[in-house]
Amino acid sequence: MTPAAPTQRSGPNIPLVIACGCVIALVSFGPRSAMGLLFQPMTEARDWSRELFALAIAIQNLMWGLGQPFAGMMADRYGTWKTMTLGALMYAAGLLMMVDAQSAVALHVSAGVLVGLGIAFSSFSLVLAAFGRAVSAEQRSLAFGIGTASGSLGQFLFAPLGGTLIEHIGWQQTLIVFAGIIAIIPLLAIALRGRADGPSAAAIGPDQNLFAAMAEAFGTRGFILLTIGFFVCGFHVAFITVHLPPYIADLGLDPSWGATAIALIGLCNIAGSLAAGYIGGRYSKPIFLSLIYLARAVAIFIFIMVPVSPATVLIFSGVMGLLWLSTVPPTSGLVAVMFGPRYMATLFGFVFLSHQIGSFLGVWLGGKLYDETGSYDAIWWMGIALGIAAAIIHWPIQEKPVARLSQQAAE
Repeated sequence: MTPAAPTQRSGPNIPLVIACGCVIALVSFGPRSAMGLLFQPMTEARDWSRELFALAIAIQNLMWGLGQPFAGMMADRYGTWKTMTLGALMYAAGLLMMVDAQSAVALHVSAGVLVGLGIAFSSFSLVLAAFGRAVSAEQRSLAFGIGTASGSLGQFLFAPLGGTLIEHIGWQQTLIVFAGIIAIIPLLAIALRGRADGPSAAAIGPDQNLFAAMAEAFGTRGFILLTIGFFVCGFHVAFITVHLPPYIADLGLDPSWGATAIALIGLCNIAGSLAAGYIGGRYSKPIFLSLIYLARAVAIFIFIMVPVSPATVLIFSGVMGLLWLSTVPPTSGLVAVMFGPRYMATLFGFVFLSHQIGSFLGVWLGGKLYDETGSYDAIWWMGIALGIAAAIIHWPIQEKPVARLSQQAAE
């Protein structure tokens, strides 16, 4: 047993984990971030209402959230590679089924259930958990920022790629191309095959089973507040991803500005995520999160109050991009600080479930309220109010380990 420890820490393991994890985050985040570009061509081709398509994407976000804790449990118990392979199969199958979806049920099963579960079992949440086990505590916040930035790069690349493919080969062939890209995830995930009870467990602390870890988390006030607050992030991100392109077109701008806006959000989020990883490693994560959510509320308020133009779309997209997934490094970092990295995939999965419930409501309410009122105004104002509420919720969270880890450190 003694010779195994150096092998675990030597060689190119950590760089390989980081590199493969970043590509997985990029690939898995790409197709789902381009769903807003499929909104108009698919609804026009099938004569669907906006609410029907929005409900499918809302189901996708909800299934992503519901599946995430189970994906975390599977990764913690059986390893990341097996989990991500299952996820890639569901993801690709859902994209392929969307091609021939003729009914609402078919759309909801393919774009909603299968793609949603596929993302849950192959997404950046599992990548961040793998990073948390691979790197030191001092490096985690930056590693989480790098992983999150990679997902943002996927959004930046897939938005123009999706727009170009839809224009030149059609939305159906675009979905087939996306499914083929997803198929590479199992190969990349081989480098991330570790699990919570693997050889590195000794460095994480004494034995604690999964159910004890869950009970400890849900008995911690900071974890509950963090979980509630992350709901707002999902609400903002999902609504804007899906409804900003049609909102821009409704206001009279060329639809290409929608793809440009989503791409710019992804590009600026690369910088935002890296900066968040750096800042979260040096300053208070709860206060930083409060400032992010407050800044989002201000940005939305200004955007809906000024006359829309290409310039205002670009400025709003750039600002929101800096704030987009900058919540993820400090949020995941707080989970690791409070409970350690051992069951991070599972615990962050529960936090992310709240995020996805917010995503479900953001996407679905956006479509429903638009169909009922002919306007997105109500949902924009709802986003402002939730941003302010999230700023208040995160402020009192204490950034410190639970008593179990504090006692362990003192021994």
